[in-house]
Amino acid sequence: MSLIAKLLIALVALEHLYILWLEMFAWTTRAPKVFRSMPADLFPRTKALAANQGLYNGFLSAGLCWSLLIGDPTWARHVACFFLGCVAVAGIYGALSAERSIFFVQGLPALLALAAVLFG
Repeated sequence: MSLIAKLLIALVALEHLYILWLEMFAWTTRAPKVFRSMPADLFPRTKALAANQGLYNGFLSAGLCWSLLIGDPTWARHVACFFLGCVAVAGIYGALSAERSIFFVQGLPALLALAAVLFG
């Protein structure tokens, strides 16, 4: 994989680590400042749901980090494509079902990284 592809993968992985932290550990403190369109009274009531979502984001990040550590280039590329595809689908679904900005925050970076992996 090219250096650009690896940097984009790392960026997407770091973003999902941040989302893990936000949803699992800062849902009632920092998240209301990030998710301003959500009523403030919902944050305490949805803390367990958000933590579950955060865990899934952690799995995505772990898979992307794993792809950067694999020595075999073909295997690394396949693993990266799988996890970037998962992030892209989640970003597209989030944009269609929740908020359009999710595509630009999560889906688009994953698609750019995927393009770099496939064509770089």
